[in-house]
Amino acid sequence: MVDLKPALDRIDTVIKQGPFDADWESLMQFEVPKWYQNAKFGIFIHWGVYSVPAFDNEWYPRNMYIEGSRAYEHHVKTYGAHKDFGYKDFIPLFKAEKFDPKAWAALFREAGARYVVPVAEHHDGFQMYESELSEWNAAQKGPCRDVVRELGAACAEQGMELGVSSHRIEHYWFLGEGRKFESDIREPLVRGDLYWPSVPGPDNWDDVHGDPQPTQEFLEDWMVRTCELIDKVRPRILYFDWWIHHASAKPYLKKIAAYYYNRAAEWGVQVAINYKHDAYLFGTAVPDIERGQMADMKPYFWQTDTAIALNSWCYTENNDFRPAMDIVCDLVDIVSKNGCLLLNVGPKADGTISEEDTAVLKDIGKWMAVNGKAIYDTRVWKIFGEGPTKVQDGHFSDAVKKNFTSEDFRFTAKGDVLYAICMKPAADGRYTIHSLRMQAHTAGSLLHAPIAGVDVLGCSEPPVWHRDADGLHIESGYRAEGPVVFRIKLM
Repeated sequence: MVDLKPALDRIDTVIKQGPFDADWESLMQFEVPKWYQNAKFGIFIHWGVYSVPAFDNEWYPRNMYIEGSRAYEHHVKTYGAHKDFGYKDFIPLFKAEKFDPKAWAALFREAGARYVVPVAEHHDGFQMYESELSEWNAAQKGPCRDVVRELGAACAEQGMELGVSSHRIEHYWFLGEGRKFESDIREPLVRGDLYWPSVPGPDNWDDVHGDPQPTQEFLEDWMVRTCELIDKVRPRILYFDWWIHHASAKPYLKKIAAYYYNRAAEWGVQVAINYKHDAYLFGTAVPDIERGQMADMKPYFWQTDTAIALNSWCYTENNDFRPAMDIVCDLVDIVSKNGCLLLNVGPKADGTISEEDTAVLKDIGKWMAVNGKAIYDTRVWKIFGEGPTKVQDGHFSDAVKKNFTSEDFRFTAKGDVLYAICMKPAADGRYTIHSLRMQAHTAGSLLHAPIAGVDVLGCSEPPVWHRDADGLHIESGYRAEGPVVFRIKLM
């Protein structure tokens, strides 16, 4: 068992010597990186030992130990009794024999992504990078490769930034159900073991003061693991999953942020932390909306994380894949509201990306290759858009079909160009953007500046357009799959 004291002392030293202290007032100095605000689109990756059973979803490691659950019944039927074949027995089967980080990075770049965030450690406690804190990592077991660092090098070759995701804190209780019956999760469990500590899970997931209360030893181990990951990978984004909002984590969250921001200052790079549910004090990191969006434009930068598959973050044999253009519409809507999209892919256990995921990414890439100017490096306009379709606000709403119409527009801006993005091509090629109507200055018009010209991204033939008191009217014979982008040159 590794002695944590030297690492804890090093964390304190880095905090003392850097510009950020471990308190909210100091962490308010945080500024969202310009590269992040410009990137707009990233790829999330859920890939790990749970990809071997490829059943249900990435919570298989927990659900397989819950008696009576679908995963439990599937496990017994497929692999036998838990005492004979537990979660750890999937690790030798996680060979990743076809994992090609350069091919992954090339595909993500083709999709139009500017940053990539692999899950470095999921709730299951298996680290996807080389670690000195536990032997249960991908460099020593399973693939016997430092997956995160290999992928980071490949992303750098493609000009994409690397982030990492840590779900370690949920490991405190994630496998605890396995101690309620005869399974391979049994005492003694000590720090560094894959199954440590495996305590009973929460009765109320949202009770930030409720049980279980993580021990000091576990919280220190979590912080040291996080800082080890920061130093080994030097990620530009540190993404945290949701349970860090538990009150017991607050002192450690502040120390992790101060450590990370100080390291970034030392390295001369711009970094950001992603968080959910007010785990971090507003203004000290970037808020993230899981599987959902904002209904309105925000004055602060934010992120949506969602997945190509509606039913699971990891690959399963029954994934329900979303259409590419639905995801493009979400991206456009999110960017118009001052956000960015982190889109998840779940590779197979052998390291290949499914045909369905690949097709979706390539179709997104085709749209971005033509219309990316309206996404990358842009900023919000006076309003996010117009039209009859309303977007549901908040987490876990990505399964709600939007059904955008040709009357729904979203706006982005860069320099003297205003991009008006129609969310669904009009069957007759006729469009009216009411927000750009011509009115007297006392009538509340959103655009007083004269328009120098209008064209359609991807179309060589200029559209016919005119502007009156009803709006900007455009006629174009351009037909394409997905949103149509009008580039409006202002004088």
